[in-house]
Amino acid sequence: MQYRYLGRSGLKVSEICLGTMMFGGATDEATSQRIIANARDTGVNFIDTADMYNKGESERTVGRAIGAERDRWVLATKVGNPMGQGPNQSGMSRKWIREAVHGSLRRLGTDYIDILYMHKADFEAPLEEMVLAFADLIRAGKIGYFAVSNFKAWRLAESVRLAREAGISGPVAAQPLYNLVNREAEVEILPAAAHFGVGTVCYSPLARGILTGKYRPGAEPAADSRAGRADPRMLEAEWRPESLAVAAQLAAYAERTGRKPAHLAQTWVMRNAQVTSTLVGPRTFEQWDDAIAALACPWAEEDEAFCDRLVSPGKGSSLGPVDPHHPIEGRVPTL
Repeated sequence: MQYRYLGRSGLKVSEICLGTMMFGGATDEATSQRIIANARDTGVNFIDTADMYNKGESERTVGRAIGAERDRWVLATKVGNPMGQGPNQSGMSRKWIREAVHGSLRRLGTDYIDILYMHKADFEAPLEEMVLAFADLIRAGKIGYFAVSNFKAWRLAESVRLAREAGISGPVAAQPLYNLVNREAEVEILPAAAHFGVGTVCYSPLARGILTGKYRPGAEPAADSRAGRADPRMLEAEWRPESLAVAAQLAAYAERTGRKPAHLAQTWVMRNAQVTSTLVGPRTFEQWDDAIAALACPWAEEDEAFCDRLVSPGKGSSLGPVDPHHPIEGRVPTL
């Protein structure tokens, strides 16, 4: 396992970050505990959750699993998504960020969070308020660093500027969607993060399972698969005929070269020098074990060239609907 400084901070994180979105839900307690223990044994020191994952059960599961060795882990969680029906129970208000962090600390059973992400932008709330709230929490010792997820490059840059004005370090990390069929992060997000000294923790390297090759164009997905369960985020962001076609070509190439398509897809993300850590979110122990096995996947110049032929740099596989986490903001019609 390799460790890298997260941006310009002094914090070192493993090249794989264990994502726990399924924990406390589709992944039961025993399996979650087993995966976390194995992650520790294989050298992973970076774990990622969020307040909204399974209505707080992911945080509770993670807290119980790492409590005895809390100081060994770099613990990241997120704020911003709705956790209730009230008008101030989501978003980027100072009030909500403070209250949400107190809730996360209780569920995690800890007195500090290493990295707190803003899970997604609140398009109407001021960024300055978000940064000032994070500054308060850093000075109170409740969080070590702040970070952003699903932010456009200009919002990342503005967060850096506002943090300087607030007298704190800028965001330590950005967490963009990045995989072989969603390469848009290469255009601005990854270069902006590199320019500002912000680490990158990229999520969905397997396009929520599409790049494993288990889905075939035109075929019904298995009922117990993520697509078969009609996972809403997969349907919003990943489930495209063009992506299935790319996955089929990747699977054929993997078979010709004696490798697994999932290993190629994960390795492709990890072999980008502008990626600090790759977030892997297993549902089963077998999926986790396979993600660790990908560390041994060889990579060569011809592999990079093949992937560029599948999907051009900076592009996506499809002109399908826009992921609602990444809306297009550059057109405001006047009628």
